[in-house]
Amino acid sequence: MPVPPFLRGLSLGLSLIVAIGPQNAFVLRQGLARRHALLAALACSLCDTLLTAVGVLGVGALLARSPALVTAGTLVGAAFLGWYGWRSFRSAHHPVTLDTGGQAAATPAAVIATASAFSLLNPHAILDTVVLIGGASAGLSDQARWAFLGGAVAASWLWFFALALLAGRLTSLMRSVRAWQVLDILIGAMMWVIAAGLVTSLLQK
Repeated sequence: MPVPPFLRGLSLGLSLIVAIGPQNAFVLRQGLARRHALLAALACSLCDTLLTAVGVLGVGALLARSPALVTAGTLVGAAFLGWYGWRSFRSAHHPVTLDTGGQAAATPAAVIATASAFSLLNPHAILDTVVLIGGASAGLSDQARWAFLGGAVAASWLWFFALALLAGRLTSLMRSVRAWQVLDILIGAMMWVIAAGLVTSLLQK
């Protein structure tokens, strides 16, 4: 049974966004300091929405104009997801925790500037949103691509606002080595399932 495009985008977005990164650490830090945490979540979510839209409606739509590009983009995306999943499984053997140390941004302007820099100037975030998510949407129809985009964007908003609102409770969990081992295994499994789904979609055409 095929996975609906919205759920496919949501699961891929969540699998990518929960990995350790500067955006997560920044939003958690603001939440712990009780300084404009919701503003930090809003800024990160908006930046991710912009990058994801560029990926799905730009890169994905461009690839979709050519069957050969769709095939190439899908295979590259599946290969990258396979590698990403393998890296997650490997990380489970050498887990690290999320460092939320450091000083929180004090003013709204500083929060917006810092969140934007962590999002728009972060090569890893650009690779995930523009290249990977955009490539994964290449084989979808126009209507399905919008649903996929909605799911991927929803993942960012749900995750960042959850971090902002539940910072006090989540921080101890995210400092647990065991928690990150379990999370890495789940992410790796999800990546491989999505990669298999991309390859299967090609074979069914």
